[in-house]
Amino acid sequence: MKLRHLIAAIMTAAACASAHAGSSINLGSYQLTGSHSLDALGGMGLEASAVTYARDRGSLFFVGDEGQGVVEVSLTGVTQGKMIFSNWPSTTTHHDAEGLTYLGNGVLVVGEERLQDAFRFTYVANGSVALASAPWASVSDYPYNNTGLEGISYDPRDGSFVSVKQASPMEVRAGTLSFAAGGGSSTMTPLFNASLLGLASLSDVQTLSPIDGLAGTAAADNLLILSLDSRKLVETDRSGNVLSSFDLSVVTTQAIEGVTVDQFGHIYLVAEDTGTPNSMLFVLSPVPEPETYAMLLAGLGLVGFMRRRRKTAK
Repeated sequence: MKLRHLIAAIMTAAACASAHAGSSINLGSYQLTGSHSLDALGGMGLEASAVTYARDRGSLFFVGDEGQGVVEVSLTGVTQGKMIFSNWPSTTTHHDAEGLTYLGNGVLVVGEERLQDAFRFTYVANGSVALASAPWASVSDYPYNNTGLEGISYDPRDGSFVSVKQASPMEVRAGTLSFAAGGGSSTMTPLFNASLLGLASLSDVQTLSPIDGLAGTAAADNLLILSLDSRKLVETDRSGNVLSSFDLSVVTTQAIEGVTVDQFGHIYLVAEDTGTPNSMLFVLSPVPEPETYAMLLAGLGLVGFMRRRRKTAK
């Protein structure tokens, strides 16, 4: 194993070691480790409403709720490229992009809040896509209003999706989406009574299965659910039991509307530019517990040994 790969493996294990011990990532062990301004890009980068992590690209994608397009940024918010939404279906006049998730190989799914439909497309830097002719599927069929689809997340283990509806009623749905031109099919149904979460609204959702350290544990089934109005991020199981939470009021006064995770367990949040010049990207990271520090120190000791061994061999 190359030294840099060994170091990456040690850091991954350290970040996720506490999750292996139980059925929760324990949001109480997280702290703010990054705060980055996002480019306005002529309005496309304003009002950030959803974010998703692209593991095979090592980057993030986000959308603003004016639905102008999607922006690719680094993990510290540096713009990498953008793609314009050139045409939305005529059935929506608001183009209210509130959900975004990444399927891999450049393929994204964006959700329109009022239609409660999800549109699949392939990202092309500096290109454009007409969502009116893109393959799509309906997540739910409530009346057209401003309390609809607020977030969507892909589960790479089985290709299923989880979505949240903002209010009236609040819903957390799970199932499959089959995308097709003219409208595909859906098996999305409510997981539990979302009103029992104790949140004022639902703003986004993220599956935890992409975190490598959770593979094979009960925590891999858990969800992160974001509430803008409650200013809270909660971890729940698939029955709606709240397992841990994080108070977002200590992060910013801006409206946090999107959440995603990477394979190391880092959490990325995007916030609208409420009262400030730009939308923001915030990063939350797990703080290693005592047994995790022991693992990290042991690993670093091994790295030192390998370096000395290399020098001796020369």
